[in-house]
Amino acid sequence: MSVEGVEQAVQDLKVEEKNAEEQEDFVDPWNVTSSSETGINYEKLIVKFGSSKIDQEIISRMESIINQPVHFFLRRGIFFSHRDMHTILTLYEQKKPFFLYTGRGPSSEAMHLGHLIPFVFTKWLQDVFNVPLVIQMTDDEKFLWKDLTLEEANRLAYENAKDIIACGFDQEKTFLFNNLDFMGQCPSFYKNICRVHKCVNVNQVKNIFGFTDADCIGKIGFPAVQAAPSFSSSFPFIFNDRKDIPCLIPCAIDQDPYFRMTRDVAPRLGFQKPALIHSVFFPALQGAKSKMSASDVNSSIFLTDTPKQIKDKINKYAFSGGGQTVEEHRAKGGNCDVDVSFQYLKFFMDNDERLEEIRRTYSSGELLTGFLKKELIEVLQKLVAEHQQKRSQVTDEVVRQFMQPRKLKFAFSS
Repeated sequence: MSVEGVEQAVQDLKVEEKNAEEQEDFVDPWNVTSSSETGINYEKLIVKFGSSKIDQEIISRMESIINQPVHFFLRRGIFFSHRDMHTILTLYEQKKPFFLYTGRGPSSEAMHLGHLIPFVFTKWLQDVFNVPLVIQMTDDEKFLWKDLTLEEANRLAYENAKDIIACGFDQEKTFLFNNLDFMGQCPSFYKNICRVHKCVNVNQVKNIFGFTDADCIGKIGFPAVQAAPSFSSSFPFIFNDRKDIPCLIPCAIDQDPYFRMTRDVAPRLGFQKPALIHSVFFPALQGAKSKMSASDVNSSIFLTDTPKQIKDKINKYAFSGGGQTVEEHRAKGGNCDVDVSFQYLKFFMDNDERLEEIRRTYSSGELLTGFLKKELIEVLQKLVAEHQQKRSQVTDEVVRQFMQPRKLKFAFSS
């Protein structure tokens, strides 16, 4: 083969590899895979899902409305996509009500850092907009999908609730519930589930979620359970039986299929379409191509980890974007786009100036990987220790108070 032929073959191979890489990105509510070291291509995912990018226009509008800077999650593109966020901002400008809804699937006793992201942001949203919040614990889902008994899934919901409450939510403005218990307490909630069930056929659910004939019938029906909290009439004790109050759902973008379905059925039921604001995925310690797993204690930093465990995990497992040797790193610099320590700092270091200094010096090769990891270790040790201290104050009685169906600190006319 000629030199030109070899060069062409190499180029063709690169194109094939690039195409294969792009095709391997896969996102659904249970699986997230990418062959790229930088993780999911979110620009393509926005196009695929049909959502809208959070651009500077919407950030500027939000800052103007709330009279303060937006959360750094927005500035840094951690929350990057939305559906109908402009509608929510207009409601706030007009002093019309809306509420927040987010959730957690309790599959393990110990939550990890990635699980905190939606709750940290939801807490900020609740504070700046001063609106009611409902938090759904899908213990029924985890029973259906995982090797858990009903009793164990239920217990994990209450344990995870303590970590969520420790994020600082206001009890007078927040209702937290788990499906296995709440279903029997609130007929309105179950009635809305039934309404959604009747609007979506089996073929539609299979197409949206990829269910097969081998899946149990509980999985087929579950999306309606996650849809129901989008509707204010599911919580008559909070909203005084009103069904016209819209909600905003902060969540990772893998949950979007649930709410595409919800937005489709809402008008047919006479309900408001939920608005959404989506976050990127939190990478595993081993890099964006890996998946965090509760069964692999070394895939992430858990909220139960000790300072020594945090230090050891980051030093041993955190994927580095630096050079193989000090000399190579000094010459070529580090790649912040794939370096897990830098990516974690983007999530948990709120000082923009310091983060930019780290990015600049690591990219230039001035800052070595060991020092970058040291910086992250200090940030996370402090964060996790503070969380553990707050969680220790969340008693079983506090959880029961958050889970008691009740009026919140808001008045809604019927």
